[in-house]
Order: sequence, then C-alpha cells, then structure tokens
Amino acid sequence: MNFFLQGLTMGIAYDAPIGLANLFVINSALTQSRKKSLLTAIIIIFFDVTLAFACFFGIGAIMKKLEWLQLIILLVGSLIVIYMGINLLRSQTTDISAEATTEMTLFKTISSAFVVIWFNPQAIIDGSMMLGAFQVTLPSYSHPIFIAGVGIASALWFILLSIIVSKFKDKFNAKVLRIINLVCGIIIILYGGKLFWNFITLLIA
Repeated sequence: MNFFLQGLTMGIAYDAPIGLANLFVINSALTQSRKKSLLTAIIIIFFDVTLAFACFFGIGAIMKKLEWLQLIILLVGSLIVIYMGINLLRSQTTDISAEATTEMTLFKTISSAFVVIWFNPQAIIDGSMMLGAFQVTLPSYSHPIFIAGVGIASALWFILLSIIVSKFKDKFNAKVLRIINLVCGIIIILYGGKLFWNFITLLIA
C-alpha cells in the first residue's frame, strides 16, 4: 500500500501542473458536450499513462542518446502544437458558445491528444528523470504497484478535471469562453514556440 500511495502522490505531482494536457482537457470540457469531454479525458489518460510507463522504464535515456529522434519530434511537435494554438485563436465566439458547440471528430481528438502528450521531448526527459529516479529507489517487486498508483492518479485527475469544468461551464457566457480560448491558445502557441526554439538550439549546437 505504501508503494501504491507513493505512486498515487507522484502521479498527482506529475499531472497537476498546468500544461498542454490540462489545457486540452479544460478546453474540451468548456467547448464540447459532457460525453465528448469525458471521452477526451479518457484518451488523454491513455496517452498520459503510456508516457508515464515509458518514462518510468527509461525512454528519456534513449532519446538523450538519439539526437536525430529529438530533432524530428521537436520540429513536428512544435509545428503541430503552434497550429493547434492558432486554431484556438481563430475560433469565433459562436464556435465556443454552449448553443453552437462544434464537436471534434474522434480522429482529431485522438491525434491531438497524442501530439499534446507524446510530441514534447522535454516532457519525456523530465518525466523520465522524475519517475526514473523513483524507479532506482524502489525494489523491483514494487514497480507494478507504484506505476499502478501513477496510472490511477492520472485517471482520477483528468476525469475529475473534466467533470468539474464541464459542470460549471454554463456559468461562463460566450465572451468569457472566448477569452479562455484566447488565453489557452496563446499559452499553447508559447509552448509550441518553446519547442521550436529547443529544436533550433539543438540543431545548431
């Protein structure tokens, strides 16, 4: 139980900071139906848990050794993330109002969630350092228990986040939702810009 609780608390610490995944879930909860926003949260959970597993077992170390792989993921990831942010900025108020919600297709939801989670090499490396460091300190028999706690923390966090935001979204009028979309869009573009800058830095290093 102790190892499970360690994994649970580590999982919360891993997911709680506001980043692309949280912004993606929040935006989905605000602009999509409750059913679709929960589906989005579940898709994010899947990719988040698989990334946590990969980080726990050392994918970050592999990426550090394969510079060409970092370059590819940084370039593609940065461009896609910037594109996602621009799309948010271009959204009209009517597009995000409760009366005129435009549902994302399942393919677009899955592909966007995949990019948000997996196309950030820095997040992979940071996650590997955080979770990988824990792996070193844990006995091998506890690894499944610990990582199960991390996975459950991810599920609890994103589902609760989606439910809470979705429950109170009716209190936001179209203007407020538009402002939220603009803020999210700008932040996402900044994330994408940071990824692109990391690509340039790594390329000329």
